[in-house]
Amino acid sequence: MFIDWNAYTPVSALIGGAVIGAAAAALLVLNGRIAGVSGILGGLLRPARGDVAWRAAFVVGLVAAPLAYGAFAVLPEIRVDAGPAVLVAAGLLVGIGTRYGSGCTSGHGVCGISRLSPRSIVATLVFMAAGFATVFVARHLLIGL
Repeated sequence: MFIDWNAYTPVSALIGGAVIGAAAAALLVLNGRIAGVSGILGGLLRPARGDVAWRAAFVVGLVAAPLAYGAFAVLPEIRVDAGPAVLVAAGLLVGIGTRYGSGCTSGHGVCGISRLSPRSIVATLVFMAAGFATVFVARHLLIGL
């Protein structure tokens, strides 16, 4: 295992986490909604009257924030080591998983754990275990295939 200590940025990670937490708390306090990205996006795909504007604003903010940041700072290089078929399959698996798990890592991991939701704690533990297992299998068992 290799750790790139030059890329270790605890201050920016702490600031980013605080901003995500503050945004999730603000959405809950001001709008009574959980900041689960899959649920917010899913609500746009099957819109309910009077429920579209805040969801659209949230999704636009997710796209606009890194663009605005890029106007003032250098964005990190994006490198994807997978082909289009793998990316499509991964996206479909994530989508299916969020439906079966009744939410995603933002809804369960950020918002649910902070509310001490037992269901969200278990869901996040399962997400993490599945991620660890996937990386282990992909990097150690499927290397020559």
